[in-house]
Amino acid sequence: MNRILLKLSGEALAGTGTSFDDEVILRIAGQVRQLISEEMQVSIVIGGGNFWRGRTGTTIDRCKSDSIGMMATVMNCIYVSEVFRSAGLKTKIFTPFAVGTFTELFSKDATMRALKHGHVCFFAGGTGHPYFSTDTGCVLRALEIEADGILLAKAVDGIYDSDPKKNPAAVKYDEITWQKVVDERLQALDLTASIMAMENKLPAFIFALDTPDGIVKAAHGENVGTKILI
Repeated sequence: MNRILLKLSGEALAGTGTSFDDEVILRIAGQVRQLISEEMQVSIVIGGGNFWRGRTGTTIDRCKSDSIGMMATVMNCIYVSEVFRSAGLKTKIFTPFAVGTFTELFSKDATMRALKHGHVCFFAGGTGHPYFSTDTGCVLRALEIEADGILLAKAVDGIYDSDPKKNPAAVKYDEITWQKVVDERLQALDLTASIMAMENKLPAFIFALDTPDGIVKAAHGENVGTKILI
């Protein structure tokens, strides 16, 4: 792959804490730096679960909750971007809405120019609309920038036929099709994102963030978790 979009779990970035684990982020930065040195183009979407995750209730409606979640992803991208800069990487953060001088408004042209010049491009703020997850935002941006595939670095090491936290006998798939993911609601990504990826033939790799050199290996086509076929 020459152009990838890496999706990082906000919870995974927190390590054993509640916000950020710099050691985790620096390990990611080291792997991304290796890919950039190989002239691979890298962009990143980060979830907001270390700050905010789908909180709804009688005191706050879904739209406002999702707005807070979008801002959580902005905070994550600003922080991780700065850690990347400290590791010698060039970065840009794009959002679908204005965030003062902290980010730039997303456009494909601006992103492609930045990638061409070796910047790691962070896509924060999701799609800019409620009811769409960062999974959907990840697939959308990957399609817009014509990525060769998406890498999904999660707390779990792949896709299982049932929840491995609840079922010790759950079986992990080495390879699976998007059609099976959608038909069996396996929740590799949310359903909207999975259908978008399937319809647009976007391959994906799902693996555990703590897999040694997992990002580099997945970017090189090694199956370090589950490969989702088109």
